[in-house]
Amino acid sequence: MRLSLRPGIPSTESRDREAGFTLLEILVVIAILGLLISMVAPAVLRQLGGAKVSVTKQSIERLGVVLDLYKLDVGSYPTTDQGLQALVERPEGVDVWNGPYVKGDKVSLDPWNHPYIYREPSSRQNHDYDLCSGGPNGVTGDPGADGMICN
Repeated sequence: MRLSLRPGIPSTESRDREAGFTLLEILVVIAILGLLISMVAPAVLRQLGGAKVSVTKQSIERLGVVLDLYKLDVGSYPTTDQGLQALVERPEGVDVWNGPYVKGDKVSLDPWNHPYIYREPSSRQNHDYDLCSGGPNGVTGDPGADGMICN
């Protein structure tokens, strides 16, 4: 062991041994970071899920406006057989069609990459048509079923 020439100031050798972090200190920091992430991650994922539901509702409203424009031009909503594809290309037997009403070659999918469910006439009271998303679970069946997001 070397003695310092100046009292109160450690020698170079003792300062070198004190430099850096020990493995235990690094593990403690990693454990703390892991705890913080485990507390924050569920809240972030809930927000992401809520955002997708919000985007789906807005998309259904937007498609509803587009369907109303289609009805103004054609005189009726597309049939179930014609589906939402009638907004992209002229269905057979339709004379007055001022489309395409949406961009692209098909109607976009919902945020969970499922096609929107469209039925005309509606199976629900006070609705001209049913326009729904199966939600995160891809629920199919009657509009308004648990987990579906509808107009």
